[in-house]
Amino acid sequence: MSKTRGAARVVVTGGAGFIGTHTIRLLLQAGHPVMVIDDFRHPCGEPVPGEVEVVAADMASPDALRALVAYRPQALIHLAAQGGVTRSLRDPASDALNNVVGTVAVLRAAVDAGRPTIVFASSGGAIYGRARRLPSRERDHAQPLAPYGAAKLAGEGYLGMFRRTFGLRFTAMRYGNVYGPYQDGTGEAGLVAISCDRLLQGLAPRVTGDGQQTRDFVFVEDVARANLLALARPLDGAVNVGTGRATSVNEIVQMLIRLAGQTLSPDQIAGRPGEVRANYLDPERAEARLGWTAQVSLEQGLSRTLESFRARLTAGSPPAAPTA
Repeated sequence: MSKTRGAARVVVTGGAGFIGTHTIRLLLQAGHPVMVIDDFRHPCGEPVPGEVEVVAADMASPDALRALVAYRPQALIHLAAQGGVTRSLRDPASDALNNVVGTVAVLRAAVDAGRPTIVFASSGGAIYGRARRLPSRERDHAQPLAPYGAAKLAGEGYLGMFRRTFGLRFTAMRYGNVYGPYQDGTGEAGLVAISCDRLLQGLAPRVTGDGQQTRDFVFVEDVARANLLALARPLDGAVNVGTGRATSVNEIVQMLIRLAGQTLSPDQIAGRPGEVRANYLDPERAEARLGWTAQVSLEQGLSRTLESFRARLTAGSPPAAPTA
């Protein structure tokens, strides 16, 4: 936001999570009062700063929606979601309830709260599906392969309706594969976090399929910076938040093995249904409209992520027991 609006109030749903934690730190550094709405089912493990007002509730619950309206924020960063492509395939109804119905409830409350600027966490990794051309551009046809991507696309559709009908301004942030410190290294967290977790336990990383799948890996601090820029320059549409570079799963795993000083060979496991084979994003619109480009190189980002996992382990917060 501009300097004249430096004290603008911001609500962050899912603010106790991985991307939320990094975003809140930048908001506080910029002088914004912040309210976090989070059910704390998936916190990243870092404490929410004491100066942040916290509402511990599901984003679509009456308590959360009343708090959002009463706070009357000038901006709302909507990060809360049920993540995981595989989880969405197992239970698409639950995914839709959390990621579509929950989002609609939040947007309706935002209207009642005075129509703050919206920054919506969408997905460049899940929305484009089997892209006909790469890198994917915002104007390309979206064809998600999993309920998670379909839910994010539906969220963008509702944002467009709320803009036309109620005047909400928004930017839908189509993130690439976000990674970095504080990401959960268990379950469906993401390749980088899971691999760091396993390497520090002396276990071989796991590679699904042949490992030649490509992704656009973008560091979480770059993503948090993009979130703040979108508050100042809402686009009323989608914007890719990625590096514009494709990196294979095998390359990521080999870099992490080297950075960890290990000589392990990855374990190969079966591929997942609904998994995109090749994906990376064209970030040209983000640079032109937001003034944003990714600044942290892949080598730097992976090194910092691995060291953050190591620091937590050294500090006495061991990773969860490995799964079979």
